[in-house]
Amino acid sequence: MDKKVITTNRKAFHDFTIFEKYIAGIVLTGTEIKSIRKNAINLKDSFCKIEDNEIFLYNCHISPYEQGNRFNHQAERTRKLLLNKKEILKISNKIKKDGYTVVPLEVFLSHGFAKVEIGLAKGKKIHDKRDDIAKKDQKREMDRASKMKY
Repeated sequence: MDKKVITTNRKAFHDFTIFEKYIAGIVLTGTEIKSIRKNAINLKDSFCKIEDNEIFLYNCHISPYEQGNRFNHQAERTRKLLLNKKEILKISNKIKKDGYTVVPLEVFLSHGFAKVEIGLAKGKKIHDKRDDIAKKDQKREMDRASKMKY
């Protein structure tokens, strides 16, 4: 698949345990896609919500396009995501029944179209975060030891 990753939500991987991933299209204006192509997007505090069997992306900051005129977009407007009805119903049922959250994980370009990868996630507790950090440190140490020449 022809995929160019624009940005990833590293905070989501730190704060949440991801269970399932979906790829959705984003409804954008002309100046928004130009800003995304310039990597002027931030997913740090963004989240997704389902309203009236449609899924929306909130708090995603796309900087205004520099060459945009008076028709430039608002930086943090609510954006609609494009998913199949079956996928939206499946996600909605998981949210209601199991207490999941929908978090955007990364934005990428695929064949010229901006896509967002969203994940069904549950929040991590503090001790889970510490365990993950300890595992990363152990892996880093093992990689370092294996690369050393004797």
